[in-house]
Amino acid sequence: MPPAMLLPYRPVFGQPVLRRLLPGLATSALGDGLALVAVTWLALQLAPDGQRGTWTAFAVAAYTLPGAAGTVLLGRWLGGRSGAQLAGWDATVRAAALGAIPVAHLAGVLDVGLYVALLAVSSLLHPWGSAGRFTLVAELLPQRHHLAANALLGVFGQAATIVGPPLAGLLIAWVGAVWVIAVDAASFAVLAVSYRLVLPAVRREAAVRHEGGDRDDGDHHENQTTGPSRRSGFRIIARDRSLLGLLSLSFAFFFLFGPFYVAMPVHVTDDLRASAGTLAAYYTAFGVGSLLGGLLTGHLRGRPLRTTLAGVVALFGAALLPLGLGAPVVLSLPAFALAGLVWAPYQPTATALFQRRAGTVDLPRVLAANGAVTVLAVPLGTMLGGPATALLGARPTLLACAVAILALGLVAATAAARPGPAAQNTDRTGPADPHDQPGPRTTGPHDQHDQPARVDAPDRVRPGAP
Repeated sequence: MPPAMLLPYRPVFGQPVLRRLLPGLATSALGDGLALVAVTWLALQLAPDGQRGTWTAFAVAAYTLPGAAGTVLLGRWLGGRSGAQLAGWDATVRAAALGAIPVAHLAGVLDVGLYVALLAVSSLLHPWGSAGRFTLVAELLPQRHHLAANALLGVFGQAATIVGPPLAGLLIAWVGAVWVIAVDAASFAVLAVSYRLVLPAVRREAAVRHEGGDRDDGDHHENQTTGPSRRSGFRIIARDRSLLGLLSLSFAFFFLFGPFYVAMPVHVTDDLRASAGTLAAYYTAFGVGSLLGGLLTGHLRGRPLRTTLAGVVALFGAALLPLGLGAPVVLSLPAFALAGLVWAPYQPTATALFQRRAGTVDLPRVLAANGAVTVLAVPLGTMLGGPATALLGARPTLLACAVAILALGLVAATAAARPGPAAQNTDRTGPADPHDQPGPRTTGPHDQHDQPARVDAPDRVRPGAP
């Protein structure tokens, strides 16, 4: 890899705490890549004859959706915790619940109902764990490095979606799906230990930051040590038009992409008369494109973040048009790879906007609420994809989604072209100002040097983001 491509990520590798966490994060990402295949395969093996489709759907849902309930039910106890604590607890719960699956198998008591229940427990803290990771980034790095750090964490997942599934296939053939789940559990155990080991260093850095910040910046930090809001993340977002607009854009983006998971396989089999290998080639092309896009995301530093998000959505919709228009594979396959490339910057950029708008004090609540809402978006869109594909056909459904996503991006771009005064200081990622440093902050601006970015999502705004 050319050294210039890694240039934006050097400050991330240079941060001592993050540098110690990166191996554990990469290991758990690989475990999740293995689980993409193992979770569904084990459900197929455990489900009774005639009910395999139903239980497979339950297993996939259980591995993701309970986190939305965990955000609502556990906010009172988890909202004020540090990023490292939240991420560490999530990794511990996932390791324990997933590890119980092979244990139950050895004890001879594993059935499909218990399997789905354990998957549900494993995902209960997942939005809090994701919020904790990105809160830790905001706690340890200045704002100008947030986008690169967010992108680097995303790159691990993107690489795992390329390497994990074929590796899982080999391991399932060799030892069985239940033991691939065991490997996934072990990967989260490694991550949990990694967070536990860095907790003392995180606390020391926080203490030094607070002392140095108070000494260097005087009154500017006077209000930054206040405790986290007692409001839930949902209420914080609802009362802030910028955060509500960003969440709306993200929800709509992910929702409109959901039908692709139904229409795409039907399009390949019925319209293209192609094999499963062709479908796999599309997903592999998307994964390779997203990996490259993730590596390039750090180089977007300095560009207005709202404009970047609108551009990602519009370009993503445009890249999907060849599929909807029935282009041959030789054209639609590279277009799908391009879609993966432009998809990759969305989540790191959206997270960077949350990080600077909310500040680290309320950030765990806000990010967990954002995760709870967006995790529902794709399944809801996928549920719509079934009847839409049956009514319209696969290719028209793909075309309708592509056009809708393109239109959403254009509306978002129109909104981004009308920035408010708050967007002038923090709508881009650098260079840093004298107050650009990590550390706890309350939601909202403090003075003229600390104005949050304003994010108006479409139509004041509509939901969106994959």
